[in-house]
Amino acid sequence: MRTLPTYTCAIKGNNLKDDEIESVLLKKFGETLSKRAMMWYHNLASNSMDSFAMLADSFVKAHVSAIKVATRKSDVFKIKQRENEMLREFVSRFQMERMELPPVSDDWAVRAFIQGLNEQSSIASKQLKQNLIEYPTVTWVDVHNRYQSKIRVEDD
Repeated sequence: MRTLPTYTCAIKGNNLKDDEIESVLLKKFGETLSKRAMMWYHNLASNSMDSFAMLADSFVKAHVSAIKVATRKSDVFKIKQRENEMLREFVSRFQMERMELPPVSDDWAVRAFIQGLNEQSSIASKQLKQNLIEYPTVTWVDVHNRYQSKIRVEDD
């Protein structure tokens, strides 16, 4: 759907009388929707909306969570290794913070993890980042296995 202000301006720009605008806003609203928004609209009870303002408010409330979820998935790229954070701590925190977000694909998780590694933090972080860039991985399991091997070498 076009944005609500754009839709409202388009309807008001049709030389309608003031008393006609509200009914046209309500009647034509459904014609501007697609997919999930149209299903939501068709599932509304008949005559359940007394005004366009009520309809617009209900629409925004029904669809704002979908916008938040899409935005939040990208938050996985905001997880960054802190300056003095050990690799082991960062991996643990990355996994915990990732679990708090909506599910993201493995390739997103891998890219976000690599971008989040701070080469200044530790030698292990620098080596792991270089290794992941030189020999790209596809899954989070691959990344975790390489991390485990770096930690074992470092511990030995």
